[in-house]
Amino acid sequence: MASVTSDKIWVSIDVGTTKIVVIIAHHLTGESLEILGVGKAPSDGLSKGVVVDIAKTVHSIKEAVKEAELMAGFPIESAHIGISGAHIRSMNSHGVVPIRKGEVRADDVAAVIAAAQAIPIPEGQQLLHVLPQYFVIDGQTRVKDPIGMYGIRLESQVHIVTGGIASVQNLVKCVQMAGVQVADIILEQLASADAVLNQDEQELGVGVLDIGGGTSDFALYQQGNIRHTMVLPMAGTHFTTDIAVGLRTTIKEAERIKREYGLACMEMLSEDDLIEVEMVQGAERRIVLLQDLVSVIAPRAEELLYLVHEEVEKYHLQSYMRAGLVLTGGGSLLRGMKEVAQKIFGVSVRVGVPRSYYSLPETLNSPIYATAYGLLLHAIKKQTGMKVNHEEPMMTRVFDRMKSWVADFF
Repeated sequence: MASVTSDKIWVSIDVGTTKIVVIIAHHLTGESLEILGVGKAPSDGLSKGVVVDIAKTVHSIKEAVKEAELMAGFPIESAHIGISGAHIRSMNSHGVVPIRKGEVRADDVAAVIAAAQAIPIPEGQQLLHVLPQYFVIDGQTRVKDPIGMYGIRLESQVHIVTGGIASVQNLVKCVQMAGVQVADIILEQLASADAVLNQDEQELGVGVLDIGGGTSDFALYQQGNIRHTMVLPMAGTHFTTDIAVGLRTTIKEAERIKREYGLACMEMLSEDDLIEVEMVQGAERRIVLLQDLVSVIAPRAEELLYLVHEEVEKYHLQSYMRAGLVLTGGGSLLRGMKEVAQKIFGVSVRVGVPRSYYSLPETLNSPIYATAYGLLLHAIKKQTGMKVNHEEPMMTRVFDRMKSWVADFF
């Protein structure tokens, strides 16, 4: 089967704290993408997005990969994987170079980006992404694509993302031990944004908050480019643990209760229903008020969203969020989360599901799969130069000139 071994087969692996998702897709002509296989398995061996048990993580990845391979009918050779965790760091940087021949060429753009990224990287950190925000020629108006323009001096503002070397190594090792080579590593905020944001939102200015199992990933876009990123080591598992402690039940039972009855906003509690809860010993069951459950969940939801809001205020980003905030990831499915976010941020909030740039199976039409689907979009966009979402073709050409750091590192 020639198409299976061609460069039109794309694979993404979302290695999350609570689940592993594998998607195999066939990039057809134009903008047509056929989903060939989907695999999902419970994640065991990660904490807050970081590998803490290699053997368990490898086993979880193998289970998800096997399921996707069975559906697709052929083995996976390599994949693009997402990365998150408290070890992720980000910063903005500025670079300046002379325009050598009067007219800006691709080499000048590559040079100014290299100048902007020539900053000290904290010890123990490794460069992940260098994302251009804008360019300026001779101190004039900001532009997205300076190629072909005339001038003397070219400036660039870039967003730099780094990750902990040990954490990256462990993640790559687990995927490779599961029998899959790592084609590239992509920051999960970028993937989630590619999946759920539209062009207008990114131009006007929008925040996207992916509330996963172990971490919550925030990114802010404006004028089609990324402006800010952060990773918060607080997410869905913290809600589950709070419920288990507050209601004195098991983790498994707490997860069930969260999914069936979870509510993050006390004002939305219309009737104080009764809930039957299995005791932590497992032999007894007791009745608790729904209000008791909400009183456990609501403070955690507010804490998470206030921490993100504090980040927005700290870096004066509120004016960039003209199109509001988009919540995605499994945590966005918690009832009342959107309403709490609207109250805290004071902007319009919606729950983002993977956008159908291509024919998308109904089973993937959920915030839970936003990162895995976005990894596919980001990989295709970066390596083929096709304009799937917000990134300009010029940017793709520049990035193609930059050798993948994964190859350099491993």
